Amino acid sequence: MSTSAALAGMPAQPVTDLAALKARQQGAWSSGDYAVVGTTLQIVGECLCEALDLRAGSKVLDVATGNGNGALAAARRWCEVTATDYVPALLDKAMERANADRLAMEFMEADAENLPFKDQSFDYVMSIFGVMFTPDQERAAAELTRVCKRGGSIGLSNWTPDGFIGQLFKTIGKHVPPPAGARSPALWGTRTRLEELFPAHVASIAATPRQFVFRYKSPAHWLEVFRTFYGPVLKAFGALDTADQMALAGELTDLMIRFNRAEDGTIVVPSDYLEVVITRH
Repeated sequence: MSTSAALAGMPAQPVTDLAALKARQQGAWSSGDYAVVGTTLQIVGECLCEALDLRAGSKVLDVATGNGNGALAAARRWCEVTATDYVPALLDKAMERANADRLAMEFMEADAENLPFKDQSFDYVMSIFGVMFTPDQERAAAELTRVCKRGGSIGLSNWTPDGFIGQLFKTIGKHVPPPAGARSPALWGTRTRLEELFPAHVASIAATPRQFVFRYKSPAHWLEVFRTFYGPVLKAFGALDTADQMALAGELTDLMIRFNRAEDGTIVVPSDYLEVVITRH
């Protein structure tokens, strides 16, 4: 406890071990096969590129690209694209997709909190459900801003706290609590947090509520895919004993059914996200 906290009669705020949290998250995203889920999200990349109003020939950086949804969408618009991620296996999947579509782009293993590029290197910087998971949110936002040219744009697609995926992570957190002091990734899906990360003197923010719709064959199919291929869910189940796994499976299924708008036995689950276009001053 710090002296000031002790004098105030208040407990000190827990200090998060950001390096340990990053290692934990990297392990989660390296497990399973995110590309199986990620490829279903391609429409989000297309929509974000339209919101950014990309111009052919522009230099575009896709941070935490995953299996390449944003990078592929930008390359289809004849941009000069660099895609980065800190999980080499995901970059390999993105490269396979680019090669299959005969799209030219560069791939580089890199940490979103320490991008290996000079200041103002890119006309557009983007991240789709990626940079929001960085442990040091301020550092990541500063890096996005640093490598974007003045007058350029930063485009983000971030899950919201109250949407389906936001609630999925909240449910997981009840069973496998995050480290003390860790900030929720879903805060990136709120206007308040974005204004803290990208203050007015640095950038202006346009944020539009959107929905991505998950479509699966049945509740059992959705759960099987997510607990097999979606790293954070896979790791959560792996950390629990059999009884707790059953409890988590039941809660996730109930959550999915609550959001489901299909009445034919299939899954049609809208999940809210924030589509963000930040103009760099």
